[in-house]
Amino acid sequence: MDVLIVGAGPTGLTLGIDLARRGVEALVVERAQALFPGSRGKGLQPRTLEVFDDLGVLAEIRAAGGPVPVRMIWKDGERVGERPMFERIEADEGTPYAEPWMVAQWRTQEVLHARLRELGGQVAFGRELTDLEQDPDGVTARFADGTTVRARYVVAADGGRSVVRRAVGVGMTGETVDPVPFLVADVRVRGLDRDHWHAFPGSDDSGVLLCPLPATQDFQLAGRFPDGTDLDLSLDGIRKIVAGYTHLDADDVTELRWASDFRPRAALADRFRVGRVFLAGDAAHVHSPAGGQGLNTSVQDAYNLGWKLGAVLRGGAPDALLDTYEEERRATAAAMLDLSTGVHRGEVRRGQATMQLGLGYRESSLSAETRTDPTGVRAGDRAPDGTVSGIRLFDVFRGPHWTLLGADTPVAGVRALPAAPESYGPGVFLVRPDGYVGWAGDTADGVRAYLAGVGA
Repeated sequence: MDVLIVGAGPTGLTLGIDLARRGVEALVVERAQALFPGSRGKGLQPRTLEVFDDLGVLAEIRAAGGPVPVRMIWKDGERVGERPMFERIEADEGTPYAEPWMVAQWRTQEVLHARLRELGGQVAFGRELTDLEQDPDGVTARFADGTTVRARYVVAADGGRSVVRRAVGVGMTGETVDPVPFLVADVRVRGLDRDHWHAFPGSDDSGVLLCPLPATQDFQLAGRFPDGTDLDLSLDGIRKIVAGYTHLDADDVTELRWASDFRPRAALADRFRVGRVFLAGDAAHVHSPAGGQGLNTSVQDAYNLGWKLGAVLRGGAPDALLDTYEEERRATAAAMLDLSTGVHRGEVRRGQATMQLGLGYRESSLSAETRTDPTGVRAGDRAPDGTVSGIRLFDVFRGPHWTLLGADTPVAGVRALPAAPESYGPGVFLVRPDGYVGWAGDTADGVRAYLAGVGA
């Protein structure tokens, strides 16, 4: 087997999809007997929508969710004001998805799982990894049932308490973002409209939020409580919380579907690669839920790693290409952790900063800017959408290939358009399979040498 992916959350499923479409033999294993049942990571940022467009699931994600509602603030049973949840950004040709899209995490995972199966991939449920051992040729993974799996590479997508991370001896450095207890739960509630994200602030910086989850009958309940609160995650306990913080009666909570308590923290793995083992998603970085960065950063870990594993396993690229995964993603994850913490503490407003469209890899060793006087889009930047002779760029980018803008391609298998949109500025641009500009030059000279170095 080429790749063993441990964990069937958004990270593992995204990576499984990307590898499957590259013809890489991969297996996703999941300790639980089914997909995660909760709504936890419900906010999909615009950059993640672009990733899902490329992976062929955007229409299904759109159908499974809806726009983020306006926050409605309540006090003593009265509506006292509305507040938008984020600073709105206008869509344009280069940025077709300019607002977050709300989808319950369990629905996102259902969509990704269906796509993985469509591509011939699979998830093996009820497979609990207990240990692994590396050698120069591969990794042997051991499971609780006594079986083993041999793979050339292993990817840890098994969450913040990652067994794989501990098995390879990688520590996490972090901090407590907020020391008091928090709760998140999926409930069904009577007496609230489904057009607003309902906020019920308490008198001591505590309070609860009830957010309708699009395309479901559920609300997500999120709460912050005074230190020392003993949270009861039963239906009766949730009913008492709702009755205590809102104008609703306890019986207005008709069903509890899932619940979890936690104390927000931010932590970053000391390394993202140990030999043939890679850390991705929550196994590599743990976020405060504020700002909706955790799931989105995790999906993009997988998107970054997928094409590189494909290039090494199927394209003949040097193993050193895989070192750029940690180089690029650890720095990005660190920045996103700071952002999430800033949003949680009220220091950063949701909007331009949280859309993740401005993230890039200009400092990466894979980014080659060779123009003498570069303007506009540069090597390492996200490649914006646009049109050339009536052809949409995102339609050209879609798929596991490289794309050349501004010249005829000198390499077989690289798609090309003879021009780039004016918004890119003058030059020739080579777009990586994950939608970032890898190389930019005044002419196409140098494209072939660059591609040879990455096994394309």
